[in-house]
Formats: sequence, structure tokens, C-alpha cells
Amino acid sequence: MKAPSADQELRQSSLDDIDRRILARLQEDARLPNVELADAVGLSPSPCLRRVRALEERGAIRKHVTLVDPAAVGLPVSVFVNVSLERQVEAALRRFEAAVLTRPEVMECYLMTGDADYLLRVVCADLGAYERFLLDHLTQVPGVASIRSSFALKQVKYSTALPLWR
Repeated sequence: MKAPSADQELRQSSLDDIDRRILARLQEDARLPNVELADAVGLSPSPCLRRVRALEERGAIRKHVTLVDPAAVGLPVSVFVNVSLERQVEAALRRFEAAVLTRPEVMECYLMTGDADYLLRVVCADLGAYERFLLDHLTQVPGVASIRSSFALKQVKYSTALPLWR
């Protein structure tokens, strides 16, 4: 695992208590009006807006999104996929990562230590849709040695909010 860069350490260490409160509230509701956000964190609106803009410029806030319920849009199946490559050389890693980046079903992809090289979280409509993804795309990536799939039976916890208070 790569050590954090000096820039990343600076960003993390430069967050004060107010920045953390702002980030915590925005993680709960990214559409919170600035006046309400300011009130919630104990600032007046102008300084609050300046802080939000500074957090965006520093990269602490990457983007604002809407979380969509997968089942409500016909994607109720979550599959965790362990992928091992034939060789763990840079070209093979880049090739696999480039292929995965093109697939909208892949919600997350991590380069791993341990038994598998990659862990993917894939969403799909049903078992047939996953089979098509597997056969038409994942098994077609050059250098893939093995694929192990685990289907989630129930989501016990899901959060996008980072634990900001250490």
C-alpha cells in the first residue's frame, strides 16, 4: 500500500472541527442550503460558503451526488467478485483496470492483497444479467486467471458517510 502523499497528509491534518462538522452535515444531505448548513455548524452564511468552496478546492469534497436505491431502479442483485490475474505485472494490472472502468455494472473495484488481485462490487438486474456480464466482458479481459463470485443475500449496513471524528 502506498503511503499518503505530503499533499494528502496536509489536507487531512488541516481539517479543523468546523470543517469536520461541515463535511459531516453535507454527507447527510448534500443539498442542504448554505444558510441551514451555516446554522448547523455555528457559522454565518458567508464564512460557511467560503469553507465549503475551500474544501472543494482542496479535494476534501470530490463531488455532489444523489444516492439511488438499486432495487427501485431494477438492480437488486449485488455480487462481490474476486478476480485473480495470471501475472501481476504493471501492464496486466493496467489492462484489467482499464477494462473494468468501462463497465457501468462495476460499482467498486479494489486492488487487493491476499488470495485475489481484485475485489469488485457489481450490481445487476438478475442472475442472467450477471452471467452475461461475466461471459461477455469479465472473462474476455486478457490475463484473467480466475473469477470467484459471491452473491449478497441481504444488505446489513451501507454507508457513504466517512467517520470524520477520530
